[in-house]
Amino acid sequence: MLNISDNPLLEDFGKAILKLQEVLKLEKTEVVRDSAIKRFEICFDLAWKCIKVSAKKEGVECFSPRACFKAAFQIKLIDYDEIWLKILDDRNLTTHVYKEKYAEEVYERLFGYVEYFKKLLDELKKEE
Repeated sequence: MLNISDNPLLEDFGKAILKLQEVLKLEKTEVVRDSAIKRFEICFDLAWKCIKVSAKKEGVECFSPRACFKAAFQIKLIDYDEIWLKILDDRNLTTHVYKEKYAEEVYERLFGYVEYFKKLLDELKKEE
């Protein structure tokens, strides 16, 4: 299984990434798309919460997803990349507005986003 320390958030984040990858391998249907978007939301939420824990260890406090991603850049967990801002925007979009058009657009971006989540997880594991 995952070789992650005893940090339950990191373990959950790793499992969530695997579940997102799993659903993205399936033939696309409306149900698969919606499941992928939900799994993306879970990955996102675990990502920023893992960053929050890691940042606190570095003496940096953050209390919101946007602040935590800024902190992640500050403590060099992530590189500055506009994709992280797009990931944040898409998370907000999927949470607050559900329209078919947006669901299709977000779904197509998930294939790239999963790679960003995996890279973040690798960096977080180095910090443990």
